[in-house]
Amino acid sequence: MSIELHTTDGQVTITNEVIATIAGGTAVECYGIVGMASKSQIKDGIAEILRNENYARGIVVRQEEDKLHIDMYIIVSYGTKISEVANNVQSQVKYTLHQSLGLSIDSVNIYIQGVRVAKD
Repeated sequence: MSIELHTTDGQVTITNEVIATIAGGTAVECYGIVGMASKSQIKDGIAEILRNENYARGIVVRQEEDKLHIDMYIIVSYGTKISEVANNVQSQVKYTLHQSLGLSIDSVNIYIQGVRVAKD
């Protein structure tokens, strides 16, 4: 699926994969995030950390009526407060998607797939 925006200059189509890639790139820049995890753990392995080109595999973008929902599967760093990390990711993803694409996100759901020691 994709989102179609009608502007005075024409029509813009944004695919869900683009939204997922921007959201994933934003999430991994947040403090306390080790990486993105795959949304289908049984098929892809247990809490596999995804590389940059695979962020879309760890994010589900859903459109229900005129509302946009994002489900993110992440791995957090050991020793961080998970609720604060999740709240930070939610607010950063909403802000970045609004600023870069002009999209209003209804909800960002965070699913913690694992806790790992961060490699600095």
